[in-house]
Formats: sequence, C-alpha cells, structure tokens
Amino acid sequence: MTSSSVTRDGSLWIPEYLNSINPAMCIGCGRCFKVCSREVMHPYGIDEAGEMLGVCDGEDDFNGELSRVIMVIDYPGRCIGCGACARVCPKNCQTHIAVDDRAVHES
Repeated sequence: MTSSSVTRDGSLWIPEYLNSINPAMCIGCGRCFKVCSREVMHPYGIDEAGEMLGVCDGEDDFNGELSRVIMVIDYPGRCIGCGACARVCPKNCQTHIAVDDRAVHES
C-alpha cells in the first residue's frame, strides 16, 4: 500500500523521495541543489582518483586537487518528495522512491 494525498484541486499525489544520485552520471551542475528548499543534497568535490574531497563551495579548488563536482545526498530525511530536483536534472541521474517502497528498501 502506497501513502498518498491529494492536492488542493483534488488530484492524487504520491510523494517520491530522493533515494540516490548516480555519481557517474551527475555533472555537478547544481540545479537540483538550487531548487531544493530542504538542503537534502550538496555539491562535493572529487579528485582525479574519484575520492571525495568535501563539500564544494564553488571557490575552493582543494589545493588544486579538484577534478569535478557531483551532488551528494547529505540529509535524506529532509526530503519531502516534491520531485523538484528530478524535474531540473539534465542527466536524469537521480532515483526516487515512493514512501512505502522506501520502507522496504531500508529493512
């Protein structure tokens, strides 16, 4: 059974929560980060070896080690399932999951 609700106009709405971001597909454009009002994810710097350098503020190049930027889910519990991040992602690199499906994956 999937939890659902209705919108103000009576349309059925089923929240789908951000579950993962594929780091191989993510280009770190930051569109999802900018549209998320809950700060669920943040940009992280990656070095040439694919190791995480830390949260990327756009100015720090991590002493020349920065190779690229990807988005990382920091606070999954903050996600309200609105889907705004999925709508703006140009690479479709995110996976979202309905509330009851999430419970199955976490057990």
